[in-house]
Amino acid sequence: MSGARAALGGGLWAAAGPRWLWAAAAAAALAALLGAWRWGGGRRRRRAAGGRLQRVGTVSRLFVYPVKSCRGAEVPRAQVTPMGLRSGELRDRFWLVTKEDGHMVTARQEPRLVLVSVGCEDGCLTLNAPEMKQLRFPVSLSRKNPVRNCRLFGLDIQGRDCGDEAAQWITTFLNTEPYRLVHFEPSMVPRKSKDIINLFRTTDEVAYPDCSPVLILTEASLEDLNTRLEKKVKIENFRPNILVTDCRAYEEDSWEDILIGDVEMKGTVSCARCILTTVNPDTGVLDRKEPLETLKSYRLCDPSERHIYKSSPLFGRYFAVDKTGTIQVGDPVYKIIQ
Repeated sequence: MSGARAALGGGLWAAAGPRWLWAAAAAAALAALLGAWRWGGGRRRRRAAGGRLQRVGTVSRLFVYPVKSCRGAEVPRAQVTPMGLRSGELRDRFWLVTKEDGHMVTARQEPRLVLVSVGCEDGCLTLNAPEMKQLRFPVSLSRKNPVRNCRLFGLDIQGRDCGDEAAQWITTFLNTEPYRLVHFEPSMVPRKSKDIINLFRTTDEVAYPDCSPVLILTEASLEDLNTRLEKKVKIENFRPNILVTDCRAYEEDSWEDILIGDVEMKGTVSCARCILTTVNPDTGVLDRKEPLETLKSYRLCDPSERHIYKSSPLFGRYFAVDKTGTIQVGDPVYKIIQ
């Protein structure tokens, strides 16, 4: 049976149906053939222009962290923009807790931030935390809200203040000193990743992430680490955007150019780990030792790279975005081999 007959089913073709059925069937078959040609041709062009594809894993989980250091929102699919993952109104690390003078506040200083869950309903960001009433405020803030000058890792960046109610909510929950909450808006000037780590390109930019739009980690790496620990840790200790399965431990270290869905990303540097990994994501208690000490026992950089990573252990890999698009759980991860 031809492709056109298969499109409508053999029974329709056995009966002498109206001419429009014949025309529709022919059009459907032609569209299917063109679609297959385009898909195959696109793959061939990609391989010819950018090297061949080697499957190296599968996306198992996706995370967006709207407020820096707060709990991540796990999503089934996400847009990958030049400045990181996006799911609806939730954009990765586009909100930031600051001191009143604008300096950033993270779970390094306030470990209980990891207990704050972030969501979005009807155009409003929602914050929930233990023994706190839910906070709701608009994602699109009033222009009457002041724009504040903020400071992250020695670099200046702006953020629009989310209002006194949000500031009071964060201050009440953390119960240490007055804090503000700010939002990075598209019209604002992002930070240059290259100003943080010189190995990035001049085109790589971020809002409030440490240095890179995307962080990838593999399940196998986490499993290997946990074989070395008395008390196992979770993926939430490490806050990746993309978790990958079906590969070997630390295989992500060698990924340079990768393809997921229709998104192309370029590996830049490994993720140098700090005491934030020792914050228990379920209790908000800072341990200061594990899993950091164990990682230091076997995941320090090569001496030739000490000027980049110093004495920090490496776990996961940062990626910059070469081609935007959409990814979802279950997508194959391909390495583009030049």
